[in-house]
Amino acid sequence: AKLIFTTSLFLGTTITISSNHWITAWAGLEINTLAILPLISKSHHPRSIEAATKYFLTQATASTLVLFASMTNAWHTGQWDISQLTHPTSCLILTSAIAMKLGLVPFHFWFPEVLQGSPLATGLLLSTIMKFPPVVLLVMTSPSLNPTLLTFMAISSAALGGWMGLNQTQTRKIMAFSSISHLGWMTIIISYDPKLTLLNFYLYTMMTAAVFLILNTNNTLSLSTLMTTWAKNPTLSAMLLLTLLSLAGLPPLTGFLPKWLIIQELTKQDMAIAATVISLLSLLGLFFYLRLAYCATITLPPHTTNHMKQWHTNKPVNTSIAILTTMSTMLLP
Repeated sequence: AKLIFTTSLFLGTTITISSNHWITAWAGLEINTLAILPLISKSHHPRSIEAATKYFLTQATASTLVLFASMTNAWHTGQWDISQLTHPTSCLILTSAIAMKLGLVPFHFWFPEVLQGSPLATGLLLSTIMKFPPVVLLVMTSPSLNPTLLTFMAISSAALGGWMGLNQTQTRKIMAFSSISHLGWMTIIISYDPKLTLLNFYLYTMMTAAVFLILNTNNTLSLSTLMTTWAKNPTLSAMLLLTLLSLAGLPPLTGFLPKWLIIQELTKQDMAIAATVISLLSLLGLFFYLRLAYCATITLPPHTTNHMKQWHTNKPVNTSIAILTTMSTMLLP
């Protein structure tokens, strides 16, 4: 069953990103949604069932809106081609639909809840590969969308992703809010340079995958368990520190590259104010990444702790973790 679900996942993604016609894009999105649902509700816990229900409802609404936008566009222009979306009303409806699919502000409420209810591996799929088809659709339709609306949504995503992540204690929720603020960075540049959006998405996927895989190896769901993992695998915790700082976008690491290029492009487009605001808002994100990193490596748990200390393991770390963490820290240098 798991094989069927994962192949359907990749099939749906491939159908959406390679289609020219709105109906095939919509079909790919539907296949994707239906394939990820069993992976979310795998553990028969009320929380994960609730997460699957929330996910299904939001994604179904977003798919309906995609279909509605393409149909109104076809009514007015007679075009079913994705790049030919010209009617202003359908552009607005499509923007809200894609924002719903991605979890951009103001349609972001479902994402932290769903991520909190699903296991870490599924959380990785949800925050990377499930975001890929909507991002591609956004890139394909970007010339006809409203840049003011996109900039507004992007800045509010960066703001809310930063603010709401500040007092979270669950690692999955923190990763969800980090995803929301990264999507803000991707959206702000899409009207001006869509290639930068894709670059940002690829690098974000890489760094997020590294973080999720490390958390999965350490089996860490909250900050309090993160504090005791240093004993289990110190090297891995040190790499987690670097990957988190890269995700925050600190200069010598990979995560700085998309931010640097985006700020440069925005100042070329006479949007220095927007660039300043979004750069200041990424400081909020830096705070909770630093908090994660602090819990992971810098604090020693007190001796009176009531948590079980974990045994040191000499088990070799997964190769993909090694490759992803190295790329997440070393790609820019």
